[in-house]
Amino acid sequence: MTAAPRWMSCARIAGAVLLLSCLATSAGAADIDWAEVESQATEFLSAYIQIDTSNPPGNETAAARFLADRFRQVGIETDIFESAPGRGSVLARIKGTGGLRPIIFLNHLDVVPATPEGWDLPPFSGTVRDGYVYGRGAIDCKGPGTIEAMAVLLLKRQGIALKRDVIFLGTADEETGGKLGAGWMVAEHFKDLHHAEFVLNEGGSVRLRADGSRAYEIAVSEKTPCWLKLETTGVPGHGSSPPPETAVTRLIRGLDRVRGYEAPLRVTPEVQTYYAALAATLQGERRERFKDLRAALADADFRRAFLQDPHDAALVRNTITPTVLNGSQKTNVIPYAASAELDCRLLPGEDPEVFVRTLKDTIGDPEVTVRVLLNFPPTSSPSATAFTAAVRALAEGEGAPVVPSVLTGFTDSHYFREKGIASYGFVPFDLSEDEERREHGVNERVSTHNLREGTRRLMDLLQRLDVEAQHDEQAQSKTR
Repeated sequence: MTAAPRWMSCARIAGAVLLLSCLATSAGAADIDWAEVESQATEFLSAYIQIDTSNPPGNETAAARFLADRFRQVGIETDIFESAPGRGSVLARIKGTGGLRPIIFLNHLDVVPATPEGWDLPPFSGTVRDGYVYGRGAIDCKGPGTIEAMAVLLLKRQGIALKRDVIFLGTADEETGGKLGAGWMVAEHFKDLHHAEFVLNEGGSVRLRADGSRAYEIAVSEKTPCWLKLETTGVPGHGSSPPPETAVTRLIRGLDRVRGYEAPLRVTPEVQTYYAALAATLQGERRERFKDLRAALADADFRRAFLQDPHDAALVRNTITPTVLNGSQKTNVIPYAASAELDCRLLPGEDPEVFVRTLKDTIGDPEVTVRVLLNFPPTSSPSATAFTAAVRALAEGEGAPVVPSVLTGFTDSHYFREKGIASYGFVPFDLSEDEERREHGVNERVSTHNLREGTRRLMDLLQRLDVEAQHDEQAQSKTR
């Protein structure tokens, strides 16, 4: 390993001194009562969850007003924008000194639908029990939105002056693609956002492992959606006298062929980097195998074991998941039309047109049409910026490694990446596999401890970001 230049070491020392100075002298920074922050954040999230913003239909304007009221109470400049009636997004700004470009705290106001079945508590009750806040959105994404709002409120209340503006942007419609939320804001109100240097969004987290250790995962890239609708028609009639082929039987045959299709394995550069970084945090055979995942997957035994984990498997191949089926509305009626919707996720660099052609060839029936419902180009952000350096500095303070990751899902980050703004998925919650499984599932929850520590980490991160920006300036001046 090449030794770091002497000037860099000096810069790091100077940066550490500056950070200590910031923490010690920022007005009110040392006076934060974190127990009170936990209490306030708990009340905030509980009330926020009780606003049902299930999408569809959304009703995000009610949530936008809730947030706007909290910001305006302390004198924070706030606006609500509606892309359609009831489909509101909220933008609040806390001013910095202007020395650096802004950072956007991006979160979404809508949640996936939830019914009481399977839940221990009503999904929109916001119940606080045994140190947890329960309800739809606790993790995705009202919990993250809460700690981002708390950080903005603390900056204002404590009079903490950063070098950059912090923009809170809570958007509508993320759960169905973001066209009426982040996509609309970027298209119609980019003048309020274009100067930003970074976006902090949902995605990564502080991953808690079974042995109690932590790893900071920052999402720098993600798979892209290629949501499809399969549609076919046939002779309608009475269920007691079926013809040889119906719309339903034709659709079932097509879906069975799709189910039998095995997408080829491909390790993208981003995924190779992710597993190589992950290897450094592991022990034993997995440590050696993950150093070069492409080579490791050539081994049949390792490949078989690796693909048994759904998350690992999704990072090395395109996935196809049937989710919505439509046919007759009555048991004894053969419908004229039948359809199915597929949630397909493509690896970075995949051509969606080629993918759709492959699926049509697999179905092998021209009477089954395939229509694209949602798709957008793959995007990524650089893994070495002042933002990622600030996260690394934060992680080092806790003795944790940092892993640049690729999301198997997708977020609204792509709207900003397409405009040249580096966007990262990182929510500073300690999340175990059990907690993550509750997202979009039953009994979704977040601990009140996470609300406190997540807010504290965000505040720490913002101040470290000022320091890392100074490192960049010093490095650039040395190379001029």
